[in-house]
Amino acid sequence: MTTTGPGAGRGDGDGGGPAGWRLFRGDGRARTTEFPQAPPWRRFGGAADGGTRRPRPYLIGPAEADVVSAALLLRRPLLVTGQPGTGKSSLAHAVAHELSLGRVLHWPVNSRTTLQDALYRYDAIGRLRETNLRRDRDDGAVPDDGPGIGSYVRLGPLGTALVPSPRPRVLLVDELDKGDVDLPNDLLNVFEEGEFEIPELARLPEEQARVRVMTADPHSWTEVDRGRVCCSEFPVVVITSNGERDFPPAFLRRCVRLDLPEPDEERLREIVRAHLECAGSAADGGLESVDDLMRAFLARRARGELATDQLLNAVFLRRGGVDLDADGLLDAVLHRLGGTV
Repeated sequence: MTTTGPGAGRGDGDGGGPAGWRLFRGDGRARTTEFPQAPPWRRFGGAADGGTRRPRPYLIGPAEADVVSAALLLRRPLLVTGQPGTGKSSLAHAVAHELSLGRVLHWPVNSRTTLQDALYRYDAIGRLRETNLRRDRDDGAVPDDGPGIGSYVRLGPLGTALVPSPRPRVLLVDELDKGDVDLPNDLLNVFEEGEFEIPELARLPEEQARVRVMTADPHSWTEVDRGRVCCSEFPVVVITSNGERDFPPAFLRRCVRLDLPEPDEERLREIVRAHLECAGSAADGGLESVDDLMRAFLARRARGELATDQLLNAVFLRRGGVDLDADGLLDAVLHRLGGTV
C-alpha cells in the first residue's frame, strides 16, 4: 500500500476530497476499496514470523523502569497493576523488544482457566482415535508404527517458558485477577521450583525417556526427558491485574509489584510524539494541531476512565483529515470505558 493515513484516496472511483476517509458509506453500493495503512499500533506480523508483534514505542518513568529491572535481577514475577489503558500488557512486549528476548508467550486468563492449560495439553482422545483408525486399516492388528505420544502433547505458554534455554523467555500472564480464586496459589510451586511434570510422559518405559513434544511457539518442538520440564533461566513473567480481586499474601510475597500511574499531560505528549515518529509523520510541530484533542482527553479522563490508546486513535484520525467534531465522532472515539459517554 502506498497510502499513509485515513485521508488517502479510496480507490472507489468517486474521487478524493474531504470525505475520502469514509471507506464505508452505508448506501448499499459495492466498491473496490483500497484500505489505507493502519495505525502503527494496529499493524501485525505475517505468517512468516508467526504473528510476532511489531515493536512499538513504549514510555514509562525511570522509577517504574527501575522496578522492572529489580524484578529481572531477582528472577521474580512482575505483578503490574493500574487502570485500563496504562500499558500493563504492552510492558511485556517492551521488555522483550529492548532485551532482544524474542516472541512474547501470552497466557490470557479467564474464569475457566486452569494451571494445566498453561503448562501442557495431552490429546488422549486424538491419540485413541488415531490408534483405532490404524487398527481398522490393519484388520484388527495392533499397529506398531504411527505418531508417538509426543505428537499429542503440546506445551502451553507457561510450559514453553520453562523449557531450558540460554536466555529467558518473556511470559505475559494477562488479567490474572479474572481467574479462579485458587489459581494464584496453584502457581506458587511452579514459580518456586521452575519446573513441572507431565505424568503421561513420566510413566513411559526407560527406552522412551526422551520424547519430542510441540511447544506454544509456531512450528516448534522440544525434547522432554523423563516427563520433566525444568528451566535453566527463570522466565521474565509479567502478570497484569485490573485490581478486581486481591491476591493471597503468599503469592504477593513472591512477586515484585509495579503500579502504573495514568500518564500526565507531559508524558501523554511524549507518547503521542513517539507514535507520530513511528508512523513516519513529522513530530516537530505536529502536536499543536491536536492540542484540542489533548484538552478534551484530559477533561473526559477526569470524569471517567479513558485509555491512552484512545487519544492515539483520535490523533491518528485528525492527522488523516477526519473531522472529529462532526456527528459525535469524537464521543465515539473518546468513550468512557466504564459505560456510556
